[in-house]
Amino acid sequence: MKISTFAKAAAVGTALLLALTACSSPKSDQSAPADSGSAAFTPLTRVELIAPAAPGSGWDQTARATQGALQTDKLAKTVTVNNVPGASGTVALAQVAPKKGQKDLLIMSGLAMMSGVITNGTSVSLGDLTPIARLVGEHEAIVVPKGSSFASIDDLFAAIKKDPKSVAIAGGSAGSADHLFIGLLAQHYGVKPADVNYVPYSGGGEATTALLGGKVQAGIAGTGEFAAQIQSGELTGLLVSSLKNDGDLPFAQAAGEIDPKLEFANWRSIMAPGGLDDKQRTQYLAAIEKMHGGDAWKAELAKNAWIDNYIAGDEFASWLKSEDTRVASVLKDLGLAK
Repeated sequence: MKISTFAKAAAVGTALLLALTACSSPKSDQSAPADSGSAAFTPLTRVELIAPAAPGSGWDQTARATQGALQTDKLAKTVTVNNVPGASGTVALAQVAPKKGQKDLLIMSGLAMMSGVITNGTSVSLGDLTPIARLVGEHEAIVVPKGSSFASIDDLFAAIKKDPKSVAIAGGSAGSADHLFIGLLAQHYGVKPADVNYVPYSGGGEATTALLGGKVQAGIAGTGEFAAQIQSGELTGLLVSSLKNDGDLPFAQAAGEIDPKLEFANWRSIMAPGGLDDKQRTQYLAAIEKMHGGDAWKAELAKNAWIDNYIAGDEFASWLKSEDTRVASVLKDLGLAK
């Protein structure tokens, strides 16, 4: 009923009084959606969190940060982290995937696991799990030595297109996030990804040594691995894989300035076994949403210099499908997909 239908001032006053009474009612808070985090939340009792890599790895660090934040914010009474390393996380995936409907079990996942599923030709995939949330990521950085003739990523790929063998690019292992982003750029610039002279190293330290020693013409790694050398001027940042360069390091361009579809991050996420009932899934989603909004998690983001690229639930599930398609396409063009 609209107030304008009341002709008399007394009626208006009565309507306002009723409205004020309704606003003060305890029932008004129940209008919030059940999955918004405003509804009553029951803390998780016990959670086993699988880190699909060795202690000290990125997955392990993310798992232990999650463990600490959940317990600090009293979102879970007990969280244990168990390391199950091997085969880009697919060993752990193979253990968790068959445990459909099992409660109190979560697993860290991410780009490396998605890539590992494709390159190793495993019988299980991320599709066998229940997506909870994408948590953090790290952008890629492409650099060249000081004084290089390449002033932009356009220059670099023009030279590669002309003579692929003449430009060696140092990066992480075959099929890694570094390799995937180079493949994605190659597709964009009309270069066959498998033709790129990509030289894999075990880490950013070895790649930096190769760059500074003149053994390669360019390098790629997570932004943190080249940060000191970019700041000192020993290396020049050509490209950061973010939509725009809003970080502290200088780069000639951001990937999103070339094409928003080129945005790329080495992401990590948290998932549960498949076949969960709605109640359990909703409880997990609420716990991780509350963790993400809490001070303990924000402190972990700052301490580890992680990108907060949080998405959850159905949005995360939809994004996973599109990311899997993109990764599979690049790996196939790199000659790494089975």
